[in-house]
Amino acid sequence: MASANRAALITGSGRNMGRACARELASMGFNIVVNGSRNRDDCERVADEVRAIGTDALIVMADVGDRAAVNDMAGRALTTFGRIDALYNNAAIRPGSTFLDMTEDDLARVMNVNLHAAVWLSRAFLPGMVDNGWGRIVNNAGTNSLRGTAGRPHVAMSKHASWGLTKALSREFGPLGVTANMISPGTFPDEDEDEDAASLERYQDLLQQIPVGRLGRHDDIAAVVGLLCSDRGAFINGQLIAVNGGVVG
Repeated sequence: MASANRAALITGSGRNMGRACARELASMGFNIVVNGSRNRDDCERVADEVRAIGTDALIVMADVGDRAAVNDMAGRALTTFGRIDALYNNAAIRPGSTFLDMTEDDLARVMNVNLHAAVWLSRAFLPGMVDNGWGRIVNNAGTNSLRGTAGRPHVAMSKHASWGLTKALSREFGPLGVTANMISPGTFPDEDEDEDAASLERYQDLLQQIPVGRLGRHDDIAAVVGLLCSDRGAFINGQLIAVNGGVVG
């Protein structure tokens, strides 16, 4: 269990993996900052779930690609809970574009959401983590974005850069009690598809590539994030952990 005073901020936590991670960290004793950019009803549902578990929740609707909005969210989080001990940079966008068709605005938007938001939030919360001698930062990748894929060059660039950020943070802040790691999820259907996703045609080819023979469940990610954000995960630092059922490459 975490100290009752600890708090975590999870970007994109209104649905899917972010929602599952909010519940997991709440069950460990963390107060939760729930973040979404569009659907407040989803965020309200997650906040209610967190409170039902027994910890507190703060909802901040903010576009993480907007630096002013991110700074405001960080300030509200610190004002409400006094500290943020765990940061899960979960929110991301994955627009399609060929390299030659990609515009400067396209590239800037993807980099802001997928990379710069993690930089901004890490800079906001790391001083407090260092002061407390304890902190956890978890960033998100993806199989295609890390190995490279045609049709999403800006996404691949942002995720490779996020891996570089993660390694740099792990080296600089590991000696100060703050770990930084990265998760690479495999194929995870949206939560409203969970029950029937395996029967959907678009997933059939992907299923054939997964050795364990099933698609990912959001609790699979939550279990890893929970470990990384716990005292038990203190010796896991600077790692990229693939949660994909055994897909290689």
